[in-house]
Amino acid sequence: MNEHSVRRVLVVTNPHSGVGRGEGVAGAVLDVLLGDGVAVTEVREDSAAESVERVRAAVGSVGERPDAVLCVGGDGLMNALLPALAHSTVPLALVPAGTGNDLARELGIPVDDPRAATEIVLRGRSRTIDLGRIESLHETPTWFATVVGTGFDARVTLRANEMRYPRGRLRYTFAAAAELLRGYTLPFRIELSGLAPDALDNPPGTHTVVELAAVMAPIGNTRTYGGGMLVCPEARDDDGYLDVTVVGAVSRLEMARLLPALSAGKRIDHPSTKRYRARRITVTAPDGYATADGEPAGMLPVTVQAMPGALTVMVP
Repeated sequence: MNEHSVRRVLVVTNPHSGVGRGEGVAGAVLDVLLGDGVAVTEVREDSAAESVERVRAAVGSVGERPDAVLCVGGDGLMNALLPALAHSTVPLALVPAGTGNDLARELGIPVDDPRAATEIVLRGRSRTIDLGRIESLHETPTWFATVVGTGFDARVTLRANEMRYPRGRLRYTFAAAAELLRGYTLPFRIELSGLAPDALDNPPGTHTVVELAAVMAPIGNTRTYGGGMLVCPEARDDDGYLDVTVVGAVSRLEMARLLPALSAGKRIDHPSTKRYRARRITVTAPDGYATADGEPAGMLPVTVQAMPGALTVMVP
């Protein structure tokens, strides 16, 4: 980690994050920054694409390059900014104002204290973490920082994103209950290249293919998604690998029993679950969906690759 002097900050806000929580959080953030004499430029565009272009232009500027880009929002806004910040030396700072805030949790940033989170921008340090890169037949290649959902979990996320009520993490519980009523297993084919030696359930060698009926196969650069669901408990954001947790074809009753524990952030160790670690993972399943950092990422198949040290972040 490195000490990082921050005197010029580009603040990107999403006032609609966390069902409107973002607006109040942004006010608290500006109070702290301006009170410390920091030069602040705000980005409040109508679309994520416009925000990304503003950030890209600022990061590429010679004379006005910010010392940090501060994301006031959730994992969705964070994900939108990755194309502008990946492989740059400008750190991403986070003040959580979304529903999940899983990257902030991973980095040890307070999720319910905007002023404390902003102080990390001023007094914290910077370090690099890995990102994941997603390639798909149907979508433009994109980045992610936390977890890619494939299968049942992706469907739950997509349904939850469309729901207005209930608010907060409870939406995922209701969405999961609704999706359980549908057919929820798929015939997965998972190709793993660059296997980590002697890790998790990895077989010997550097390449393997897993074919089975499964509920889901989330791929984690970090450990959690959905506001703390511990789906890839051994994942590390700086080891150059991605973890994948394959949940086999459990019954609806077993899945209904697993979901509350998963939602509570507990580690799930079930006989049908296998965990692998690799540098490159291709997941195929007919009519399967994918999500990345809680955002839509198209249909399967997807190929996901670890990109070591691709993002600089501010941490306590």
